Amino acid sequence: MASENDYSKYMQSATSPPDTEINVQEITDLSDDQVASQDEYEISLAEGVDDETLLETTGTKKFTITSYGADYTVDSLVKRMKGKSFKIPDFQRRFVWSQGHASKFIESLLMGLPVPGIFLYREAETNKSLVVDGQQRLRTLEAFYAGTFNEKKFRLTNVREPWTGKTYDELDGADQLKLDDSIVHATIFTQDQPADALESIYFVFERINSGGIRLSPQEIRNCIAAGPFISLVKKLNENTHWRKIFGGPVNKRAKDEELIVRFFAMLDYRDKYARPMAKFLNEYSVLMNNSSSDQLDQHGDIFEKTIGVINEALNGRAFRPVRSLNAAVFDSVMVGVASRIISGNPIDSGKVAEIYQNLLSSNDFRRSWIRATADEESVKSRMEASVSAFSAE
Repeated sequence: MASENDYSKYMQSATSPPDTEINVQEITDLSDDQVASQDEYEISLAEGVDDETLLETTGTKKFTITSYGADYTVDSLVKRMKGKSFKIPDFQRRFVWSQGHASKFIESLLMGLPVPGIFLYREAETNKSLVVDGQQRLRTLEAFYAGTFNEKKFRLTNVREPWTGKTYDELDGADQLKLDDSIVHATIFTQDQPADALESIYFVFERINSGGIRLSPQEIRNCIAAGPFISLVKKLNENTHWRKIFGGPVNKRAKDEELIVRFFAMLDYRDKYARPMAKFLNEYSVLMNNSSSDQLDQHGDIFEKTIGVINEALNGRAFRPVRSLNAAVFDSVMVGVASRIISGNPIDSGKVAEIYQNLLSSNDFRRSWIRATADEESVKSRMEASVSAFSAE
């Protein structure tokens, strides 16, 4: 499991003040946070997961980031897209523009009209850019220069003469040069010190992205903390026992993936938990991306063993004290069973079922999962109760 020393070092760096503040913007919480949180909770509940931590609001904390504007020529944007220096998040990969819409965007550039800008997060270590907003425009440019749109020849449609029906290669030289040299403005932001704290990036991504439906916390986390740990979580999300317990196909908003992250975070660092839950899981995900392959394998192994034991004991009915899968029951029972497995003391499925039912019957345990489930005391109470119950002979 991840070491406490690793977490202490991470948190120390994540709370250190910046050395300098140049070209600074402050990103503050918006007044509709509470409404958005209520929406997120109701969406999750409708999908069968009761997670009260989604009702948490982010308060009045301010963030300091450095941002600046840059003007890119179209041909330089295409070069960056082809070279993979612009990264499109997984949940944005579906191209939704029609050929007509894409053609109109190209026409605007050929006419010399101003077009909406793009929004990028620049990674300090790689200098690559994460596309926060503007992927439809960038992918349109890439497709037009490549000459294909949805596996068909990309010919401009419903545009003015002399461009109608033409591919990039069929434009005359002057028009090609004009398109190549057309400018698209980009707003680029980077995280100031602390360099490895992603909280402000999380909020910027949550607010700036214009893809339509509000992104879930785990969808954003998969983007800003992409790496070997998130890849492991995606793989574990396909586990047969877990799919039977969670129910249905893979969740479109990645709630099933978030619960796996939450299990690992509570297993490793429950004694250091501090609300809000989203921030705790963000920091844990970033930390775990620095884990060795052996550490990741160990985490994968304990998840599969734990969920297998629970599914065998409860036959797919786990973590549902009422009807929906309760996230607080999930994290505590998973940690309790996993701790027993890690101790090397075997436990049979009949005993797991008995302890589980006794836990749900406990008034003290019930209080920790029925209300204020994100509070530090509630988390501590249910974790201690579960670990104690499953460790008993």
